[in-house]
Amino acid sequence: MPSIVDLLDLEYVEENIYRCRTVFEGGRRLYGGQVAAQALLAAGRTVPEGRLPHSLHGYFLRQGSTLRPTLLRVERDRDGQSFSARRVVAIQGGDVIFSMSASFAAPRPGADVEADLAGEVPAPDSLPRWTHPYHESFEFRTDLGGRRLPSRFWFRCTADLPDDPLLHAAVLAYASDISNGLVAFEGNGSQGGPSLDHALWFHRPARMGEWTWQDLVPHSAAAGRGLYTGAVYSAAGSRVASIAQEALFRELRAD
Repeated sequence: MPSIVDLLDLEYVEENIYRCRTVFEGGRRLYGGQVAAQALLAAGRTVPEGRLPHSLHGYFLRQGSTLRPTLLRVERDRDGQSFSARRVVAIQGGDVIFSMSASFAAPRPGADVEADLAGEVPAPDSLPRWTHPYHESFEFRTDLGGRRLPSRFWFRCTADLPDDPLLHAAVLAYASDISNGLVAFEGNGSQGGPSLDHALWFHRPARMGEWTWQDLVPHSAAAGRGLYTGAVYSAAGSRVASIAQEALFRELRAD
C-alpha cells in the first residue's frame, strides 16, 4: 500500500490540472477520502498564498479504481479580498468520479470560542488498537463495542508529514471518510454503504501527526440513505473540524 504522502504527491500537468499517478494492485473501489483529499490539495495549490481551506462539499458520482491514475481539474470561480472559491472534478477514464466545491480564506484575528468541547474521552493508550488494511499511514485507538466500524476513535497519521498546513488539511479530509457514522443503525439485514456526499468545515489548524479524536453521530436513515454528522477534536479538546455525510443505507443482498 502506498503511504498517504505518496497519495498526495500530485503531479502538475498544466495550469489548473493535476494528476495523481500512484496506483496499486487489488482492483478495489477507490477510497472516497483519498480523492476528496487530492481534490482539496489541487484546489489549494491554485489560491493566493496564505489562504487555507475552511469548507468543502463533495459528491461521489462514480466508483473509482485503484488501478488507474486520477486527473484533477480545478475551476477558479473567484478570488475576493478575503476568500477564494474553487470547483474541482476528479476524472478517471474520461468519466467524472467526484466533484467538489471548496472555499479558502486567510486566517484573521478574532474571537476563538467553543461551545462544544470534546468532554471526557478515554486516553488513547487506554484503548486497544484498531487496524484497517487500507489505511496503513494511520494509527487508530478505539473500543468497537461489537460493531464492524468505530463511531468514536482516536487517530493520528504515522507518516512523516512536512510542515504544510494545506497538506495537513488534506490529510484531515482523507481521514474524515474512514469510518461510517451509520453503524449504530445497522441490524436486521441493513448496513451502511458507500458515501454519496460529504461536507467538511475546518475551524482550527490541524496537526495530523498528533492524536485527534473523531466522534460520529447518526441522525436518520430512510429511502436507502442515511445521514450522520461528526466532530474532530484536538487532544486538548477543541473542535478542529465538523463533518456531515450522507451514505447509502440499505438491506444486504443475499448471496
